Amino acid sequence: MTVSVPVLVGAAVAWSEGCRVAGSDSRPTAATPSEVPSDVMRARAGTAVSLPVPLVALWNVRDGLLTESGVAVYSVGCIGERNATYEVAQYAPGFLLIGDDSGGRGFLLRLDDPGSAVFSSDLGDLDPADFDVVAADFASWIESLGPDPVR
Repeated sequence: MTVSVPVLVGAAVAWSEGCRVAGSDSRPTAATPSEVPSDVMRARAGTAVSLPVPLVALWNVRDGLLTESGVAVYSVGCIGERNATYEVAQYAPGFLLIGDDSGGRGFLLRLDDPGSAVFSSDLGDLDPADFDVVAADFASWIESLGPDPVR
Protein backbone atom coordinates (compact mmCIF):
# COMPACT_ATOMS: atom_id res chain seq x y z
CA MET A 1 0.00 0.00 0.00
CA THR A 2 1.32 3.44 -0.90
CA VAL A 3 0.50 6.21 1.52
CA SER A 4 0.84 9.84 0.64
CA VAL A 5 1.68 12.15 3.51
CA PRO A 6 2.03 15.86 2.78
CA VAL A 7 5.47 17.15 3.59
CA LEU A 8 5.46 20.51 5.32
CA VAL A 9 7.86 22.03 2.84
CA GLY A 10 9.46 25.09 4.32
CA ALA A 11 7.56 24.65 7.54
CA ALA A 12 9.30 25.69 10.69
CA VAL A 13 9.39 22.88 13.17
CA ALA A 14 11.60 22.17 16.10
CA TRP A 15 13.44 18.88 15.82
CA SER A 16 12.32 16.34 18.38
CA GLU A 17 15.02 14.29 20.08
CA GLY A 18 13.53 11.61 22.28
CA CYS A 19 10.79 13.44 24.11
CA ARG A 20 12.65 16.74 24.37
CA VAL A 21 12.53 19.43 21.79
CA ALA A 22 15.89 20.78 20.85
CA GLY A 23 16.26 24.52 20.36
CA SER A 24 14.96 26.40 17.39
CA ASP A 25 18.44 26.23 15.86
CA SER A 26 17.84 22.55 15.16
CA ARG A 27 16.33 21.66 11.83
CA PRO A 28 14.43 18.54 10.86
CA THR A 29 16.33 16.41 8.43
CA ALA A 30 15.29 13.66 6.12
CA ALA A 31 15.86 10.31 7.73
CA THR A 32 18.30 8.10 5.93
CA PRO A 33 17.03 4.67 4.87
CA SER A 34 19.52 2.97 7.21
CA GLU A 35 18.18 4.92 10.23
CA VAL A 36 14.46 4.55 9.69
CA PRO A 37 14.02 0.76 9.82
CA SER A 38 15.98 0.30 13.05
CA ASP A 39 14.31 3.30 14.71
CA VAL A 40 10.86 2.12 13.64
CA MET A 41 11.65 -1.39 14.92
CA ARG A 42 12.53 0.16 18.30
CA ALA A 43 9.29 2.16 18.26
CA ARG A 44 7.30 -0.98 17.48
CA ALA A 45 8.98 -2.74 20.38
CA GLY A 46 8.31 0.25 22.64
CA THR A 47 4.61 0.33 21.86
CA ALA A 48 4.01 -3.41 21.38
CA VAL A 49 1.57 -2.60 18.55
CA SER A 50 1.66 -2.44 14.80
CA LEU A 51 2.40 1.17 13.93
CA PRO A 52 0.02 2.98 11.54
CA VAL A 53 1.40 3.13 7.99
CA PRO A 54 0.76 6.90 7.59
CA LEU A 55 2.77 7.64 10.74
CA VAL A 56 5.68 5.51 9.56
CA ALA A 57 5.49 7.30 6.20
CA LEU A 58 5.89 10.64 8.00
CA TRP A 59 8.86 9.26 9.97
CA ASN A 60 10.48 8.40 6.64
CA VAL A 61 10.53 12.15 5.96
CA ARG A 62 11.11 13.56 9.45
CA ASP A 63 11.29 12.09 12.90
CA GLY A 64 8.45 13.87 14.62
CA LEU A 65 7.68 17.55 14.57
CA LEU A 66 6.58 20.44 16.71
CA THR A 67 4.74 23.29 15.04
CA GLU A 68 4.98 26.87 16.18
CA SER A 69 1.43 26.57 17.50
CA GLY A 70 2.55 23.75 19.83
CA VAL A 71 1.15 20.72 18.03
CA ALA A 72 3.59 17.83 18.30
CA VAL A 73 3.76 14.59 16.36
CA TYR A 74 5.86 12.26 18.47
CA SER A 75 9.21 11.04 17.25
CA VAL A 76 10.13 7.39 16.86
CA GLY A 77 12.08 7.56 20.11
CA CYS A 78 9.26 9.17 22.06
CA ILE A 79 6.08 7.40 21.02
CA GLY A 80 6.53 4.32 23.20
CA GLU A 81 7.24 6.35 26.32
CA ARG A 82 4.24 8.65 25.72
CA ASN A 83 1.86 5.73 25.21
CA ALA A 84 3.20 4.01 28.35
CA THR A 85 3.02 7.22 30.43
CA TYR A 86 -0.61 7.84 29.51
CA GLU A 87 -1.46 4.12 29.75
CA VAL A 88 -3.14 4.22 26.36
CA ALA A 89 -3.29 0.41 26.03
CA GLN A 90 -5.29 0.25 29.27
CA TYR A 91 -7.62 3.22 28.84
CA ALA A 92 -7.94 3.37 25.03
CA PRO A 93 -7.21 -0.13 23.73
CA GLY A 94 -6.95 -0.21 19.95
CA PHE A 95 -5.63 3.36 19.76
CA LEU A 96 -2.15 4.88 19.54
CA LEU A 97 -1.30 8.30 20.97
CA ILE A 98 0.64 10.02 18.17
CA GLY A 99 0.99 13.58 19.44
CA ASP A 100 -0.38 16.39 21.56
CA ASP A 101 -1.18 20.08 21.47
CA SER A 102 1.25 21.06 24.28
CA GLY A 103 -1.80 21.96 26.34
CA GLY A 104 -3.26 18.70 27.62
CA ARG A 105 -5.00 17.30 24.55
CA GLY A 106 -3.66 14.26 22.76
CA PHE A 107 -4.06 13.07 19.18
CA LEU A 108 -4.74 9.41 18.50
CA LEU A 109 -5.17 6.98 15.62
CA ARG A 110 -7.09 3.71 15.56
CA LEU A 111 -4.71 0.79 15.17
CA ASP A 112 -7.11 -1.41 13.20
CA ASP A 113 -7.75 1.11 10.42
CA PRO A 114 -4.96 2.26 8.05
CA GLY A 115 -7.18 5.17 6.99
CA SER A 116 -8.11 6.06 10.56
CA ALA A 117 -9.50 9.43 11.44
CA VAL A 118 -7.37 11.49 13.82
CA PHE A 119 -9.02 11.78 17.22
CA SER A 120 -8.44 14.29 19.99
CA SER A 121 -8.91 13.71 23.69
CA ASP A 122 -8.06 15.26 27.01
CA LEU A 123 -5.00 13.34 28.18
CA GLY A 124 -6.62 12.88 31.58
CA ASP A 125 -9.66 11.15 30.03
CA LEU A 126 -8.69 8.62 27.39
CA ASP A 127 -12.15 7.06 27.12
CA PRO A 128 -12.78 6.53 23.39
CA ALA A 129 -16.44 7.44 23.91
CA ASP A 130 -15.25 10.98 24.66
CA PHE A 131 -12.89 11.31 21.68
CA ASP A 132 -13.48 14.06 19.11
CA VAL A 133 -12.68 13.58 15.42
CA VAL A 134 -10.33 16.37 14.34
CA ALA A 135 -9.53 15.11 10.82
CA ALA A 136 -10.80 12.44 8.45
CA ASP A 137 -7.34 10.89 8.16
CA PHE A 138 -3.69 11.41 9.12
CA ALA A 139 -2.65 13.02 5.84
CA SER A 140 -5.38 15.66 5.99
CA TRP A 141 -4.56 16.35 9.65
CA ILE A 142 -0.87 16.90 8.83
CA GLU A 143 -1.91 19.13 5.95
CA SER A 144 -4.22 21.12 8.25
CA LEU A 145 -1.25 21.99 10.47
CA GLY A 146 -0.06 24.17 7.59
CA PRO A 147 3.37 25.62 7.07
CA ASP A 148 4.41 27.60 10.13
CA PRO A 149 6.51 30.74 9.83
CA VAL A 150 10.20 30.34 10.49
CA ARG A 151 10.98 30.79 14.17
